Amino acid sequence: MKSILTYLILAATIAFAVSPAFTNPFSGFEASQLPIPQIDPPIQPAGYAFAIWGLIYSWLIISACFGAWKRVDASDWNRARVPLLLSLILGIPWLAIANASAIWATVTIILMALSAVASLIAAPTRDRWLFQAPVAIYAGWLTAASCVSIGSTMAGFGFVTDAFGWAFIGISLGLALSLYAFRLRPSAPEYLLTVVWALIGIVVANGAELISVSGFAGIGILVLLAVIFRVRRTSVLPNQMNRNLPEVTQQ
Repeated sequence: MKSILTYLILAATIAFAVSPAFTNPFSGFEASQLPIPQIDPPIQPAGYAFAIWGLIYSWLIISACFGAWKRVDASDWNRARVPLLLSLILGIPWLAIANASAIWATVTIILMALSAVASLIAAPTRDRWLFQAPVAIYAGWLTAASCVSIGSTMAGFGFVTDAFGWAFIGISLGLALSLYAFRLRPSAPEYLLTVVWALIGIVVANGAELISVSGFAGIGILVLLAVIFRVRRTSVLPNQMNRNLPEVTQQ
């Protein structure tokens, strides 16, 4: 049964990676999908930022192949495989869903993000670069993307405020969620660095035209980098101190 899970992950990962080839490209919700059209909303990163999917797809495939080769029945891998499989299965039809319905696309990507973060939290401590790192980048981008989708959809229905207001709400939500998730898995700076990548894309997309949004995203970048630095510093210092302690020999 455990081996079946391993091969399901491999099949789902490959299907997830190739699914864009069988679906119309998605670059944001169409004007007809929302009562208030959201064309290039301020919460959406610049187009180049989405190139990170190439890294995500390739690294997840490498991870799945390694797992099928060396970690077929590994219990520590299997704990994280269950939520990851759910996220990947939801991700296979996501582009088709996004081209059809903004609401269902938002619901689906939230579930994808929650499952990916759950997989990251349960990730094995060994094989860091072959499981934790690719899942962290995947989960980080989904965290940011789900907040972008929430902001675009809510603004599209005129809920509470407009696209400008939802840019601030969405960025704030993304920061809060990513910091909470990182608190649960502080050994995965790749997760926060991916959210930083998304925020940089928002800065580039808005530039000086919407300097308040760019500035707010910039503050978020500084906050996340500061958290990564503090966590890394506090984890490195004890290790250095332990290495510098003199060895005690029995007399």
